Amino acid sequence: MKEKDGMSAEERYYMASQWQLMWRKFRKHKLALLGGSILAVFYVLAIFCDFFSPYDIYKRYPDYIYCPPQRVHFFDRQGFHPRPFVYGIKQEMDPVTWETRFTEDKAKKYPICFFVRGDEYKLWNLFKADVHLFGTKEGTVFLFGTDEMGRDLFSRNLHAARLSLSIGLVGVALSFVIGIILGGVSGYYGGSADMIIQRVIEFLICIPTLPLWMALSVALPKDWSIVKVYFGITVILSLVGWGGLARVVRGKFLELREEDFAMAAKIAGATEGRIIARHLVPSFLSYLIVNITLSIPGMILGETALSFLGLGLRPPAVSWGVLLQKAQNIRTVAMYPWLLIPALFVIITVLAFNFLGDGLRDAADPYK
Repeated sequence: MKEKDGMSAEERYYMASQWQLMWRKFRKHKLALLGGSILAVFYVLAIFCDFFSPYDIYKRYPDYIYCPPQRVHFFDRQGFHPRPFVYGIKQEMDPVTWETRFTEDKAKKYPICFFVRGDEYKLWNLFKADVHLFGTKEGTVFLFGTDEMGRDLFSRNLHAARLSLSIGLVGVALSFVIGIILGGVSGYYGGSADMIIQRVIEFLICIPTLPLWMALSVALPKDWSIVKVYFGITVILSLVGWGGLARVVRGKFLELREEDFAMAAKIAGATEGRIIARHLVPSFLSYLIVNITLSIPGMILGETALSFLGLGLRPPAVSWGVLLQKAQNIRTVAMYPWLLIPALFVIITVLAFNFLGDGLRDAADPYK
């Protein structure tokens, strides 16, 4: 059957480029599309976290310490309401345990409005604004509850995503550059450079990862600012994460440097840098894309683990690992389980990256 351009579906398939074939194969991987959609939503929320957050992350509500998540309602005694709302919160004292409990005060109803004015913020630290996606003109709306200081955990989780997700991208970018350069030098030139680089990689691989991270992160000065600590952790994660990629790149270069297209480019007078950048690296670019996708979750988990142990980012910085520091004992988890919500975000993010990487790996060989 001919299509509008006069070509059949079979002809279009055989005339398609490598990237078109990869995209067709990728679209058939439902889990990969789901993972990519989830990550797109997470990164949009992280980039515009100030706008999506109803409150300032440092604003305290002393009357609502350890307040559980508020339920959003569409129905009350009068029936269905198209505008969502939350009930007020009242405190009660448990006569047996003498603990403070928060219950819904159904005598007070606060509609949830969109594009409301609230706490002032600077979007990307450049533009002043006070418009938030949603909020209440009166009362409060704590979708994820509050912490030990009465701060809104929904807002804090969104801001934490900005640090935790970006550290994965920055860290992988650095390790990607280091791995390709050193792996390429090792595989293409060989000799003493190959021996030295491979011994360094073997030394890094044989060291247990978590103790190495802990030792390096402790070396960071305690008086460093949040930005310096963030940059330091990113560099640490990159310095210990490039070895595996460098070994793969070395193996690919050893295999491809003797191929006909590489020898033809060399005979034509192409420089070694051009041969590497224009001929060797693009020949296994699909693997590099998959490697990047699967390495980002490792970076995120590394930052989360360091911050959870108190060796990475520290308050007042907000990351998923920093938020999980408050959930290190059984009593807190049993009484305030909503403090574990950052762990749920970490799990979903790692699974989404794995689904996306699995789809890219299958799509990298469209002729399979």
